[in-house]
Amino acid sequence: MARVSQEHLDARRRQILDGAALCFARNGFHATSMQDVLKEVGLSAGAVYRYFRGKEELIGAIVGEVLERIQGTFEAAVDETPPPPPDVLIGRALTQVLSSRTDEGDGEVPYFPRLMLQVWAETMRNDELATVMRDGYTRVRAAWVKIVEGYQAAGMMRADIPADHVARAMIGAAQGFAAQLALFDEVPVEALQDGLRGLMSMGKPQ
Repeated sequence: MARVSQEHLDARRRQILDGAALCFARNGFHATSMQDVLKEVGLSAGAVYRYFRGKEELIGAIVGEVLERIQGTFEAAVDETPPPPPDVLIGRALTQVLSSRTDEGDGEVPYFPRLMLQVWAETMRNDELATVMRDGYTRVRAAWVKIVEGYQAAGMMRADIPADHVARAMIGAAQGFAAQLALFDEVPVEALQDGLRGLMSMGKPQ
């Protein structure tokens, strides 16, 4: 029997995760069955269950991957002296996670914001997923804290404000923007970046 290469296994896993993410974003976690996922990816049940035992494992793997990509973006910025400003960093992270798109009738739209809302709702009842989210958030926040400390060390930001507080605010800005995309209308990431630049430019009244 021919041995299956690791490259083939990785590509198959990627195919399953991408198809499942589309299904969850389109119809919601509970309205999506494993049969829906099988149909989306065009694979047999045996092929899919070789990698994932069910929907819970699929959603956990999807969330874990996204959080790792975001964490990697911010951790790489820590090594820059000084770190790029918040508008640049958040733009990088959002552009990366919004790069996956799906056709929804009147044009292609990013599916990640919809998936994000589904995941948030699911964490209210799924303890394992809540743990994945909590651990990922903690790592992302820790990376942001280091970035803020870099701003403060370079004299780019007030040093009397706790770095953790700034980190939470920046994460909230990115999460809030993604929620707007999911609930209202699609706007470019540049809109958030412009908004952040406007806030960053504020000074005392003349």
